Amino acid sequence: MTSSLESLTAATTTASNTNVPHKKTADYDDFLQLLIAQLKNQDPTDPVDASEQLAQLASFSQVEQSIQTNKKLDALLAGSSLTQAGGYVGKYIESADGSVKGTISSVKIYSDGIVATTSGGGEVLIQPGISLSDTPPATARDEG
Repeated sequence: MTSSLESLTAATTTASNTNVPHKKTADYDDFLQLLIAQLKNQDPTDPVDASEQLAQLASFSQVEQSIQTNKKLDALLAGSSLTQAGGYVGKYIESADGSVKGTISSVKIYSDGIVATTSGGGEVLIQPGISLSDTPPATARDEG
């Protein structure tokens, strides 16, 4: 009996040490497998109400569709940010407080916004209050 316990412990330790990614959420296929298992193992004298199962399936289907819609919306927004960011390169920018000015040489897209880097190395968060133009204003050209 000790060898069985040791082999079980060794198997458990080996399984817990492997780098197997764990799913954090159940998906539609998991729900269907659970539903089929529930149908196979239900008490024949007290079966589960079919309308209740269909309601659960419909609810889960609705949640799954919402998740897929959100993923597609996130991808659409990311694509929009890339298009928008590409349009900033080569433009003249001035921060809201006027501390950073210059021509945008690159942009970085973060989950919470776009940061423009000027040719002089200054960084400006693209937000309300910045000035953006195709060319520097006449006063900036005279100063530079």
